[in-house]
Amino acid sequence: MNGLKDFLHLLQHSFRNLLPIVVVVAFFQAIVLQTVPDGLGSMVAGLLVVVVGVALFLQGLELGIFPIGKNLSNAFAKRGSLPLLMAFGFALGFSAVIAEPALIAVASQAETISAGRVDGFTLRLLVATSVGAVVALGVVRTILGHSLHWYMIIGYLLVVTVTFFAPEEIVGLAYDSGGVTTNIVTVPLIASLGIGLAVSIRGRNALAHGFGLVALAVMVPMISVQLYGIFVYSLGAGPALAAAQPAAGIAQAAAAAIPEPAGMLGALTGMLVDLLTMFRDVAPIIVVILFFQYGVIRKPIAHLHKVVGGFVMVIVGLYAFVIGLKLGLFPVGRAMAEQLVALDTYTWVYLFALSIGFATTMAEPALIAIGQKAEEAGKGRLNANHIRILVAIGVAIGITIGVHRIITGDSIHYYIMGGYALVIALTWLAPKYIVPLAFDLGGVTTSEVTVPLVTALGIGLATNIEGRNVLIDGFGLIAFASIFPIVTVMLYALYAERFKPTGEKT
Repeated sequence: MNGLKDFLHLLQHSFRNLLPIVVVVAFFQAIVLQTVPDGLGSMVAGLLVVVVGVALFLQGLELGIFPIGKNLSNAFAKRGSLPLLMAFGFALGFSAVIAEPALIAVASQAETISAGRVDGFTLRLLVATSVGAVVALGVVRTILGHSLHWYMIIGYLLVVTVTFFAPEEIVGLAYDSGGVTTNIVTVPLIASLGIGLAVSIRGRNALAHGFGLVALAVMVPMISVQLYGIFVYSLGAGPALAAAQPAAGIAQAAAAAIPEPAGMLGALTGMLVDLLTMFRDVAPIIVVILFFQYGVIRKPIAHLHKVVGGFVMVIVGLYAFVIGLKLGLFPVGRAMAEQLVALDTYTWVYLFALSIGFATTMAEPALIAIGQKAEEAGKGRLNANHIRILVAIGVAIGITIGVHRIITGDSIHYYIMGGYALVIALTWLAPKYIVPLAFDLGGVTTSEVTVPLVTALGIGLATNIEGRNVLIDGFGLIAFASIFPIVTVMLYALYAERFKPTGEKT
């Protein structure tokens, strides 16, 4: 009975979270464009499916993913074996990324556009290995109690330096590869590993030492893929072909995950196949968990039925979520980009970018989950709703700046290097307790809601603005959506530290 009450509460919570998207779309359709979108009934039905999907997902996290991550972390910490913990961290990071559908789409698009110069499978192995290695490194950081800010300052100095030398053809691919490593399932799982480890080690703080694994998982693939691109384009032969299309591949993959109507039987068959595909995508994670649980720890999983039910709810909820997005918002987003560009002024394009950036971020299930965990870890310092609003403001600002870049046709290099230079400076100045969380929050913005909608907006603008090349100008919004939430969260922490009365908790 309590489970049903919790689920109904989550349904209500999910509906409130999606309201900003509905309000933004309705405002621009009714007031600015003054048109009724085609398939209004389908859109309404899609939004209802999204609400149910988000509720199932959040319930599944609490029942399955968070408990299993914490329990494994506690068990390994009690054993006191650093190699074992590092092996678990590597295996979890690698398995969470190697079968990621968005990464597969990015790698495939990169191989096609580069005429084989970039090998898709090599790229996937490189990104997955990078994430596995960096999760293992993050485990060591938590155990040793190191502050994250040095890791991030040195890391992003490397990112900016490598970006300066990287060929234009690889920059977008590298930043997109970093973004797609943090999806709606892997973020909570990796975060629960870090939090569980920090809680189980004496002298460690869940807020300062438990967060940060997601941030590292985003950063390192940016470096490794750009280094790979420098190697490929320096030593390879043939014309330099733009590798910006992978950003489009993410949106296409998200859309392609849902079958187009082909009769009731065909649609049902397609939905069943795609649902089984999602189970396949998380299979490597399940295999790793079962191996370490039964092969290494050699103890049964506590409350196995709840954990299994939680994983099933996460997968089904995610699938319902993506179906609802495609039915409800994808077609409208693409059409609105075309219609807004056709107006006499770009003012409405900027306003739409600002509004949709805020609205989609407020609806991100991964952000909601991490915000709740941050509030618990903060013990009075942090408020989950305030965190979400700060992150949403950052994404809105970032996407607006990214849209401005597309409209003007400027190179992404200088925007990215300038953005991360600001992040590095703030990392040096900000209170140390907020740094791991701020970087993790930058990672969770590139998830299932924001990536497809924002990518569709960028490609729609580049396609419809004269003189723009969709392969060069139609990507990059994902990177901007990751940078500026870090900035807003750190700026708020600086304000809270310096201007609140002495003795008041921040």
